[in-house]
Amino acid sequence: MPTQDPVLIVGAGPVGLVAAAELVRHGVPVQVLEAGPELSGEMRGSTFHAPTLDMLEELGAAKAMIAQGIVAPRMQYRSRDQGIIADFDFGVLSDVSRHPFRLQCEQFKLTRILHGLLSDRLGYSIRFDARVASCLDRGDSVEVTLENGDRVVGSHVIGADGARSPVRKSAGIEFEGFTWPERFLVLSTPFNFAEIIPDLADVSYYADPEEWFFLLKVPGVWRAMFPVPADVADEETMTDEYARARFARIVAGRDSYPTRHRTLYRVHQRVAKTFRQGRVLLAGDAAHINNPLGGMGLNGGVHDAFNLGGKLARVWHGEADDELLDLYDRQRRGVTVEHVQRQTIANKQNLEAKEPEAQRAFRERMAETAADPAKAHAYLMGVSMINGLRRAAEIA
Repeated sequence: MPTQDPVLIVGAGPVGLVAAAELVRHGVPVQVLEAGPELSGEMRGSTFHAPTLDMLEELGAAKAMIAQGIVAPRMQYRSRDQGIIADFDFGVLSDVSRHPFRLQCEQFKLTRILHGLLSDRLGYSIRFDARVASCLDRGDSVEVTLENGDRVVGSHVIGADGARSPVRKSAGIEFEGFTWPERFLVLSTPFNFAEIIPDLADVSYYADPEEWFFLLKVPGVWRAMFPVPADVADEETMTDEYARARFARIVAGRDSYPTRHRTLYRVHQRVAKTFRQGRVLLAGDAAHINNPLGGMGLNGGVHDAFNLGGKLARVWHGEADDELLDLYDRQRRGVTVEHVQRQTIANKQNLEAKEPEAQRAFRERMAETAADPAKAHAYLMGVSMINGLRRAAEIA
């Protein structure tokens, strides 16, 4: 490896470690700074789209991910009164992806796979208990200061440190957008809903004017997500009574399911004003956050890291001017605003539509789309984020 300073990556989540793997693959040394004492074990994101798996295959991680996850070949839209509204088969994407399905696999498994692949690679290092306090762009390098007072110098810094990103805040980059008034509650149960819901797909969204929800199968459990009104106290949502009331909405006459995990979180739609400020770069939740309907947050972050890694490697090696990093900002921020934010907002609005006319229009549109192979292909190109990636590639 050259003696030039390494790239500093703040955050050892999936986005940070994908960026690390892509840079090391291109001969760039990295030092990952992780605030925790070890890799996080949080469940959080668990959906990986077809093009994301294609990228992870290039890093050598897709095969192990598939072995540890659940291949979901279908996606459904449902309602309580109508049952299946539309059933989509991801197999129609076989002409554009080597992985024409959704993979349901908790993101912490990816971080462990990538860390394992990188551990013996020249140029990779990771430091735990390294909570970042601030960063400073010195013009020809960056200096990151940890909360314990230690200073670390690098050629560039990638903030992959989440929605509350100290890197983004230290750089003074605005995080534009809004917060939804309701929160989202995720309940995980080992009960197999497919035993009592006929022909249930592993990814199923229920549209309902009173309370939409979705069911998602991951290894060992089903995850059920529900909206929580703004006037319900956080403490109430964590009770068994509240969980039973939510579960009762899934199948009439049944409300008792063993609950393994409860997670309540606020939901935002925000995008950083820029993804690049000098030698400071943002990716993943540090750059953009959105509601989880459609699984676009985690995947978009991986797409950020892959796009950025290749460009930053060229700049680091002196093969391209640093203006190439502005192209990263134009491509990834542009697509986030143009596609991801718009699609995730529409996903939520469609599921919660209250007016009968809006409900009927959504159901008819989805049924018609799923029934027509050409329309189904076009629709899945969008929700699997392939269109967004192609649009990004067009931006110069």
